[in-house]
Amino acid sequence: MTINSVFGAASASTNGPAATGRGFETLGQADFLRMLTVQIQQQDPFDPIDNKEMLAQMAQFSSLAGINDVNSTLQQISAKLDALAPTKPSE
Repeated sequence: MTINSVFGAASASTNGPAATGRGFETLGQADFLRMLTVQIQQQDPFDPIDNKEMLAQMAQFSSLAGINDVNSTLQQISAKLDALAPTKPSE
C-alpha cells in the first residue's frame, strides 16, 4: 500500500481535521496515528505492509516532529534575544 492511498483512505474515512481540507503541512501526531490505523485496517491480510516500511514511516514522522520542536525552540530563543537587543536610534 502506498502513502497516497493511506492519505486518501484517512481523509475518506474520518470526520476530523484531516477531512476538512487543511494542508498536509499542518498534519500532527494525531493525524499520523489516524492514518497509520487506517493503513493497518485497509491492508491486504495476504500481502501486509512490510515491517521495515512501517518502521521507516514512524521514524520519518518522529524525525519531523523533533525538527519542528527544535524550530519552535529556536524561534522562542530568537524572540527573547530580539527583545534584549538594544534598539538603534533612528537617523
